[in-house]
Amino acid sequence: MTDRAPSAPRTRGHRTALVVTLILIAFAAGLVLMGIAVRRVHWLQPDDSAATRPVTSSTANQFTPAAPLDANGEPNSDPAVLATREAALAAQLTALEARTAAVSADAAAASNQAGRAEAVLVLAAARRAIDRGQPLGYLEEQLRQRFGTLQPRAVNYLIQAAHHAVTLEDLRQGLDAIAPEIAGPADDGWFSGLRREMSTLIVLHKAGTPSPLPADRLDRIRRLLDAGQVQAARAEVQRLPGVDDAANWMTAAERYILARRALDILDNTALSMPVTPASGSTTTTTIQPTS
Repeated sequence: MTDRAPSAPRTRGHRTALVVTLILIAFAAGLVLMGIAVRRVHWLQPDDSAATRPVTSSTANQFTPAAPLDANGEPNSDPAVLATREAALAAQLTALEARTAAVSADAAAASNQAGRAEAVLVLAAARRAIDRGQPLGYLEEQLRQRFGTLQPRAVNYLIQAAHHAVTLEDLRQGLDAIAPEIAGPADDGWFSGLRREMSTLIVLHKAGTPSPLPADRLDRIRRLLDAGQVQAARAEVQRLPGVDDAANWMTAAERYILARRALDILDNTALSMPVTPASGSTTTTTIQPTS
């Protein structure tokens, strides 16, 4: 009896150790199975990098031209969009060119008009100086610069006439000085004087025509000079019987007429032609002497 009693506890100890061992083995096996299951699940999931990985094909080695860039620097291969944008740019460029041409034309026209206005002012100052019998001074250089190419003869004559200017007052005083001599021929005897006086007693002329008497002619000459009509006054002096004694007065009147004619030529030139002409475009007007 003493030998069987202690065998029961030993058997229980073996069973407990066996159970613990089995539990540990089951726990270890679960861990292993869990790890295998997790790895298999990772393998079954799709690879995201494959979506971004470039796909190689048989055409990978072929040349592909680069797509054109749009206004923002991004590729744009739509021909319609490119054609529309090119047409818009061309239209804008054409509009800018037209605007530039219009501005240039306006500037040239304004410059030309300003040049003409300055030329007219120069001529007005020159006319005033000549009418007063004063020298032109700095106006001579202005006349040469603005009209020396277009009307060289008129400019030269006007400058020369200004050095010996003749005014209306000079012509009036000269006419008064020679009036007794030009009113009739020199006294060549009492018989010729008597005949001349008898011929003036009765004078016949058509109605509406001016009187041919020398005294009446002198009155008309004075009125014409007061009105500035020197050429008509000169023509009346030529009809007087003592015109041979008025040679100096006739020369002075002709200088006066030619000087104003030169001024008129330059006035027409300033109004009708460019102030700065092209090279070689010279137009000269000859100043004809009065008859």
